[in-house]
Parts: sequence; C-alpha cells; structure tokens
Amino acid sequence: MPIKLTENFRAVFYAPFYATQALGFYAREGVEVELLNSPAPAAAASDLLDGTIDLSWGGPMRVMKARQQDPDSPLVCFCEVAARDPFFLVGAPGRSEFRLTDLPHLRLATVSEVPTPWLCLQHDLRQAGIDPDRLERVTDRTMADNLEALRDGELDVAQMFEPYASMALQAGVGEILFAASARGATTYTTFLATRDNITRNRAAFAAMVRAVRRMQSWLCEHGGDELADVVAPYYPDVTRDLLANSLQRYWDASLWARRPEVSREGFARLSESLLSGGFISRMQTYEECVDQTLY
Repeated sequence: MPIKLTENFRAVFYAPFYATQALGFYAREGVEVELLNSPAPAAAASDLLDGTIDLSWGGPMRVMKARQQDPDSPLVCFCEVAARDPFFLVGAPGRSEFRLTDLPHLRLATVSEVPTPWLCLQHDLRQAGIDPDRLERVTDRTMADNLEALRDGELDVAQMFEPYASMALQAGVGEILFAASARGATTYTTFLATRDNITRNRAAFAAMVRAVRRMQSWLCEHGGDELADVVAPYYPDVTRDLLANSLQRYWDASLWARRPEVSREGFARLSESLLSGGFISRMQTYEECVDQTLY
C-alpha cells in the first residue's frame, strides 16, 4: 500500500514520526511510505486538497483554519503524536526566578516561522492576567537569529524549540525559564488528510495508525538517547550529543502522546488558544475536525 506523506518541516520534536519509519513499523504493517518535503508549513493543506499528496503531518490548527474559511472543508486530523507544546522561553543566565508576569518588562522575541507557538503563549499570558498586545516583542527573526541575539545581549528572553534551547544551554548563553509543555495537554501534531483520502486509503491509514501505536509503545520503554540512535540520519546537521539531549528533554516532559487517539482535552486547549489569539473566530468542535474511524 503506497502512501505519499509530506513532512511539515524538519524539526526535532517530530522525531517519533521518523522513528516509526526507521524502525520499520510502517513496513511491518504493509505500508510503503514515500516521505516528501513540504515547500512551506502551510502548503500541506492545499496539497491535500488538490490530491498532490495522500497524507501530511502538522498542527490541527490547519484543520481549524480551513473550517474557519470554509465550513464544508474536507480537511480532518487523526493520530496524535506531539501531545504538548514543544516550545520554551530561554533567557539570559542568572535569572533566579521567572514568572510569565515578568515578560512585559523584558526584551522578548517570539517565533516567526510558524504561528502556533505565539498563539499558545499569548493565551498563557491572558490566563496570567497579562494583555499580550501590550508586550513589545521582536516578531520577525528566526529562532537561529534570536539565539545569536541572546548571545549578544540584545534580548532578555527568546521563544524557541529544540535543538536551539539545548544549544543555548550548552553555550552558556541561556537557560530555560519556561517550558510550554508544563501547561499540560495541547494537541500539537497529528496526521492531516481529507475525508475523501481517508475513504480511498482507509486500510493504509489504519495500518499507519497501528504502526504509530507500535512506535508509542516502543518510545515508552526507550529514552532520548536510544531515540537519537534511531533518528540521527534524519538530522545530519545536529550533533549526536545535542540531539540526544534535546530528545531526552522532550521525553522527560512527556511531550509525545502515548496513544494515537486525539486528546479531547488537548484539542480543546489548542482551540481556545487559537480563538483568544484571533486566528479563528469560533471554537472548533472535536467532532468537526477529528476523524475517529481509523482506530
């Protein structure tokens, strides 16, 4: 059963997707997965709709936005892999205590590459009694640029994911002040498909869900070091030690789902964040956006 699968972009917190393939779990279920590069994080939705690909992985926020634009959108998500927010606030060393309420007084840079990290953080801020619109923040630089700005003393705090957080720690230019994973369930990454594609590829997609379930069981018994051994070929530009440290940090934070069923709590938390940030104008329901027929 051949399937064209697009990766959203190459990120360390997507390691379980690569592990499922590298460990041979897709093949064991009889699925031949062709992994393709996406030209941009937002391109998957259009490629799914025009039939260029069969499946993608990415944020359910893409499904919610599609339904915002078209209530009859056929885009749905299924099979949760990243169950918590993988981003951190990294600050200059020596800050003994940190609270989100400190951010209005600090030089902050947020992620420019994708919208979800800021949308989730701004909701955290609202819940802490802070108006996120009153923050003066740098919004147009990459995480790599912000790491350098932190190193040069141009920033107090930068929002980033791994391996940048571990790079800051290893270089002694930053420490983790806040892990967004600590807020709890936030459905961050799933498979994305159209309802027609699910009908057409039902057997293959159900087999892929079984393969992911195998990977999740494997991951429960193996830490970041062993995961790094499995997925290292997918990250040729990340040193072995840095990759292992990054993956172990995520493993310790329970970042990855232990079962493929999409969490209702995590889905609701994501929807609330997108709504409060103005990305969508109404709460999206689980039943509208999540396919529950492949388990």
